[in-house]
Amino acid sequence: MAGEINEGSVPPYYREVYEAIRSKTDERVQVEVFQRLLSRTDLPSPVQGQIAERVDYTDGFLSKLSLYKALALIALAQQGKQPSPKLLQNCIQEFPKPQLGEFKDLQSLRMQPSQESPLVVVQTLDELLAKDTVQVELIPEKKGLFLKHVEYQISSQHFKISVYRRYSDFDVLHELLLQRFAYRMVPSLPPKRMLKGVLTSMSEREFIEGRRRALGRFLNLVARHPFFSEEELVKTFLTFNGSDVQVKMRDACKRMGDEFMTNRFATLAKEYLPADIQGQFSSSRELIRNIHNSFHKLRDRAERMAERSKENATDLLMFGRELSTLGSDGSPIPTLASSQSSWGILRQSLKGLSVEFALLADKGAQQGRREEDDVVEKLNLFLDLLQSYRDLCERHEKGVLHEHHKALQKYGMMKKQMMSAAVQPKEQASVEQLESRIVQQENAIQTMELRNYFSLFCLHQETQLIFTYLPITSHILGAFVNSQVQGHREMGAVWNDLQPKLGGLFGVNNKVQSPPPTAI
Repeated sequence: MAGEINEGSVPPYYREVYEAIRSKTDERVQVEVFQRLLSRTDLPSPVQGQIAERVDYTDGFLSKLSLYKALALIALAQQGKQPSPKLLQNCIQEFPKPQLGEFKDLQSLRMQPSQESPLVVVQTLDELLAKDTVQVELIPEKKGLFLKHVEYQISSQHFKISVYRRYSDFDVLHELLLQRFAYRMVPSLPPKRMLKGVLTSMSEREFIEGRRRALGRFLNLVARHPFFSEEELVKTFLTFNGSDVQVKMRDACKRMGDEFMTNRFATLAKEYLPADIQGQFSSSRELIRNIHNSFHKLRDRAERMAERSKENATDLLMFGRELSTLGSDGSPIPTLASSQSSWGILRQSLKGLSVEFALLADKGAQQGRREEDDVVEKLNLFLDLLQSYRDLCERHEKGVLHEHHKALQKYGMMKKQMMSAAVQPKEQASVEQLESRIVQQENAIQTMELRNYFSLFCLHQETQLIFTYLPITSHILGAFVNSQVQGHREMGAVWNDLQPKLGGLFGVNNKVQSPPPTAI
């Protein structure tokens, strides 16, 4: 047997496997089915990747002969051999039988042709938002007169449970998410401490409140992410009530490894990527960068409006107090002015106005809080997501691509050393050692190439996720308009109630009259 794969040269077992897993409506085998078959072999992930790389695919399917070739490579790899086409060419006996578990279970791997590519993120924004809503509330622990430690109560609507966490617990969760999902958007954490000697005690309270809000946004983005939400790591953080939550999270992450090792599409990512993936990535990245810049400006404006609402509330309160102070002045009116002056009547009228102005101030403060909670927070949530996308793009370029480039350079140097050894004879042991290092480097490069394709695969999905979140713009605009309508309606009602009470100030049939215009 010459080792060439053809219909008549394969063992009957190969044909049985093909019949068990081929598509019911097609003579080919779906890539997803083959990936499931490959995962049953218990071969290391890099070896599975090498086999997948050496098998031909067309439009997400394997032909019958491609499957036969893959089965032969699996069997040879299970014998401890390096899977390569040369092995098949040198095979002079019948192709070996791969170990695929119970044969009766193979049919369960078969799938109907899928209409959606695994590359496509199908959730809508409403579906993502419905995954969970996590509340983060502050529980300060006081030692003496000064605030020393801060604890947070975490409440998940999805799991219907509350747990208590410190900032260090968030820090470990963030660290493990980056380890587990290096190719996904992992939101950043707010800083743990403020700069000493720069902020006042008031701004320290504002810092702690801002950090609480940021931690809440972090958890909601994580809990709603389609690839994080069902993770044991995230579930442990949101539900575990023991004291060693950090140990539990590390154990959960250690058992799983990173996503490349567990995602069933990892070694086949290249087959699903569009041919112009780099062009699509560049254009999408530029568009998202522009969106990011615009949302930054929107958030800054919204913050200024909320701050002005709160400042207006303070001014209204102080305005009313000054009127009250003016009206409460009991100093006698001089005789020379008492006969013609109406100041005594006006002064009596001013006393009660502080109540109405305090109410106006309260409505103004509520307006500021609504703008902060409903508008600024939603803008900050989306900005946190956009920033995590920017961080992901940088990790892709500086991490996977950079390491791949370094590995290729190292491989080139080894090849030059090998050529030099061929020209200038050296000891056999050193030549064999160099050959072994070259093979190891080839395997490392191949794994890096697979990781690079998987990184692009994930990046493509995360880009879709950004566009899935973009309709949040309508949520933000709706919240902004509603806050303005409600605020103006409530303050308008107080102003209307105040108007009749001003009649005494102008003294014309108890009706408010505008004073005559003043000549300038």
